[in-house]
Amino acid sequence: MAKRGGFPGGGMPGNMTNLMKQAQRMQRQLEESQKEIEEKEFTAKSGGGAVEVKVNGKKELISLTLAEEIVDPEDIETLQDAIIAAINEAFAQADKASGELMGKMTGGLGGLGGLSF
Repeated sequence: MAKRGGFPGGGMPGNMTNLMKQAQRMQRQLEESQKEIEEKEFTAKSGGGAVEVKVNGKKELISLTLAEEIVDPEDIETLQDAIIAAINEAFAQADKASGELMGKMTGGLGGLGGLSF
């Protein structure tokens, strides 16, 4: 009776070896691309351009610029809302760029698209 399971000779078949090499290559590409996204800057404005923020792909706030007309001591709430809106928009841009990268990298994997390496 023939043995079931395993591989003859105890080694991996050629297809499995190639698959492992491809996965390692893809992991390196993913890491390089993720680093690229983390270093990229995303800018967003709100309040009709009176608030401008820059964030990086690591979702760190790099700069915040306020136009003089948005600073009204009688209306702090509008300023706060404008800052929050600009930051959230910049973060959304960073998320979109990261998602597009992951889609490109994992698009050809079929059911494995949700995996991370």
